[in-house]
Amino acid sequence: MPLDPQAQDFLRRLAGAGLPSVSEQTVEQARAQVNLSTRFLGKPPRVHRVEDRTIAGPGGDLAIRVITPEGAGAGPMPIVVFFHGGGWVLGNLDSHENVCRSIANASKSIVAVVDYRLAPEHPFPAAADDAYAALVWLSAHAAEIGGDSSRIAVCGDSAGGNLATVATLMARDRGGPPVAFQALAYPITDFDPDAGSYREFAEGCFLTRSEMLWYWDQYVPNPEDRRRPYVSPNRAEDLSKLPPALVITAGYDVLRDEGEAYARRLAEAGVPVTLSRYDGMIHGFLRRYPFFDQGRAAIEEIAAALREAFGLTAPCSDADGGG
Repeated sequence: MPLDPQAQDFLRRLAGAGLPSVSEQTVEQARAQVNLSTRFLGKPPRVHRVEDRTIAGPGGDLAIRVITPEGAGAGPMPIVVFFHGGGWVLGNLDSHENVCRSIANASKSIVAVVDYRLAPEHPFPAAADDAYAALVWLSAHAAEIGGDSSRIAVCGDSAGGNLATVATLMARDRGGPPVAFQALAYPITDFDPDAGSYREFAEGCFLTRSEMLWYWDQYVPNPEDRRRPYVSPNRAEDLSKLPPALVITAGYDVLRDEGEAYARRLAEAGVPVTLSRYDGMIHGFLRRYPFFDQGRAAIEEIAAALREAFGLTAPCSDADGGG
């Protein structure tokens, strides 16, 4: 399938802006660029409540943002623990607030966004440890945020998808907490820079091969660590006894092949999994859903899968919650 016209227009505008590649910038410059791009995503959808909290993390205080959707009732609601993308280096609670609010409204669930420690200041295993610690805390303290500890899912995009898979693996390996579902958008699942999609989309499709290698160098500077399952979950010997999953990939993305390989391995291990490729899309299309119809469709697909996993079958009107 050819590149989606909306993706073509986005890439054309991006090229016209003449911005340097992430791999050509300092970490501070790259973070500033993400912060600037967030301003162009528009006004966040309306929700019932947004509350910032601080919890105890393995490296000190850990911030989380609790988003309660519109139409919240009196009873406890399901919880989606969300890990933002950004190559383990970029992103924050603000960078993904739009998409998290949309998922909250559309799934009728509380979305708790985790502000995990970033590399290179905090290399592996800092982000992975924070991800698991947040999952444990949210399970133990679900009632404090109006949530139901028996209905918890994880979700994330790109590096956040990696952390969602890793937190789920840790929960299985360490005896809990239980995870009902995992929704993974173009997740990083393996260090394999020679994969077919790495070569095919090395340049010109937003996320480049050189940028991914730069991200890996920041988060996992020791090459030996890149083979560890809590870094590259597709290298785990056993993927059985994990919760059902939705794996979303983009057709024009260097991460496409590893995400689809992970979905196949989950299926081979007996895990119920849905693999959904958005053929004409590029990396990052979920966060940029205001620009992409397929981004809105992906939010609805994630929300529908979460509602089903949580036993909530009634559809919602739209991903934006009317905002």
